[in-house]
Amino acid sequence: MTEPHVRREFASTSTPYEPVRAQAMGRRGAIASGHFLASLAGDRMFDLGGNAIDAGIAASICLNVLLFPRADFGGVMPMILYHAASDRVVTLDGLGVWPAAADIDALRAGKDGTPEGILRAVTPGAPDAWLTALAEFGTLTVGQVVEPAWELAANGAAVSTGIAKNLRFWEEHIREHYPTNYATFYPEGRPYRTGEILRRPELGNVLKSLMDTEAAARAQGRDRREAIREARDVIYKGWVADEIAAFFEREGGWMTKADLAAHAVEVGEPIRTNYRGYEVMSCGPWCQGPVLLQTLNILENFDLASLGHNSPEYLHLLVESIDRAFSDRENYFGDPRAVPVPLQGLLSKEFAAERAATIDPGRASGSMPDPGDPWAHDDSDPGREKRRVDLSHYETVTGLRGSAPQIDTTYCAAMDAAGNIYSATPSDTSMWGPVIPALGFPCSGRGVQSRLDSDHPSAVAPGRRPRLTPNPAMVAVGGRPMMGFGCPGGDIQPQGMLQVFLNLAEFGLNLQQAIEAPRVMSWNFPNSFAPHPYHPGRLDIEGRISDETRSRLREMGHEGADTEDFFSKASSVHAVAMDLDNGVITAGADPRCEGSALAW
Repeated sequence: MTEPHVRREFASTSTPYEPVRAQAMGRRGAIASGHFLASLAGDRMFDLGGNAIDAGIAASICLNVLLFPRADFGGVMPMILYHAASDRVVTLDGLGVWPAAADIDALRAGKDGTPEGILRAVTPGAPDAWLTALAEFGTLTVGQVVEPAWELAANGAAVSTGIAKNLRFWEEHIREHYPTNYATFYPEGRPYRTGEILRRPELGNVLKSLMDTEAAARAQGRDRREAIREARDVIYKGWVADEIAAFFEREGGWMTKADLAAHAVEVGEPIRTNYRGYEVMSCGPWCQGPVLLQTLNILENFDLASLGHNSPEYLHLLVESIDRAFSDRENYFGDPRAVPVPLQGLLSKEFAAERAATIDPGRASGSMPDPGDPWAHDDSDPGREKRRVDLSHYETVTGLRGSAPQIDTTYCAAMDAAGNIYSATPSDTSMWGPVIPALGFPCSGRGVQSRLDSDHPSAVAPGRRPRLTPNPAMVAVGGRPMMGFGCPGGDIQPQGMLQVFLNLAEFGLNLQQAIEAPRVMSWNFPNSFAPHPYHPGRLDIEGRISDETRSRLREMGHEGADTEDFFSKASSVHAVAMDLDNGVITAGADPRCEGSALAW
């Protein structure tokens, strides 16, 4: 094990490696998000005197308007925040639950896992997360933070190249399955082209209703938090809830107004680990946040820096550690409100050392490694036994056929001079479930990540959260949070975040260089998305990794598939970070997908 080391900042900007394309630096505030208009909207909040949390919320709601094939208003929104005034790091799950009437047996009657359509919908988690975060940790009003998104929805925005491509990708599927979505997003019977103006008037009406409700509450003497809460109740108890419930009743869905009224965002503590002096924080096992932390714990048992950046030996250890963490994810992660999760054991250094000892430094496992026994290191329920999920439930995809799913999810990070940090991962495409015509958005289709095996820790059950892939994260040094980072990419999210963090902490790249450096992506586990295909031994290797390294990885037994440079499915990591010595804030955006970084 290498000796602990702590840097006040991650790296010097003079480190030669890759060109820097999108880095921004400032001292008032910085923001990085999946669309330049969203980043501009967040920056507008700084002009209004808002903090990073106000800025991040404004940008994230804009992402829902602009990037609806990746994240929409009724979807999910996990976030991790640092509130400088209270010196507190919190997580908000921003994740819905299965309706009370959800029936796993009815879902099993479908084909290939949770069926297409309305039956896989869970309660919308994102709006509650935004408005709760705004009320508790922001400073501005609903009117101020929502206005940019309302302008984009009501007046329209130019369709980007990426969204035009997404609309072409989804067209046949939407025409076949979702007539209300087709009417909303293909009003002329064809996909929008790049540069055409797309308006979302029904969603604009919802956003305007939130703004008007808050303004009316303030006029009646409510304080800021009370007024925000009244705006929030429009979604979960008011006319929006009525429209959702009526639509689900007409279409044969399970969600009711009682399900919506019972929904409540969970505000909790982050999970943490220390990696060579860096405190890395993420969300709990209701998402895959522990994967990042557990993989770091395993890798701490090796001297990575001595192996060389992206050398075959380094990448081999990286992938083998990732595969072990994903095996433990498959066998132990679930909603801790419903199933026992050995989180203490999963994140223990002793368990990580055991997992590291199972890695052959010269040979790949070839298939998903056996899970470990974290219960042996967890005193919350010492009678529990080691698990072994039956992989026969999943389609095994041999060779290099098959590919990652179309990109769903985006990301936003913001930071201000006071040190407030916003790190959040908006998700849930508008193409997973039917649009509610009066509202212009669907409810979260995140049930696609639940399992139909009743014994699985992530099985479908009423009131239970699906196990989520989005997993925003944060880093602190010396007890002071100094970085927020995250990305889209499904199961690749913690892998991309891991490689960016190690590029910073182990190899001295600056923030933008760390983001742009080439990556590898393991698929050696059941995919989180139904029908959960399993690709034993598969490793995607991004362009710009040398032929010699590729050849050596294949000799070690990794079934490598080559991808292009800046592969869009390699996860697009965005980040903000502060130099704790001088207060300079750096924002970085990943060129693998649309996105932009701004700072002032």
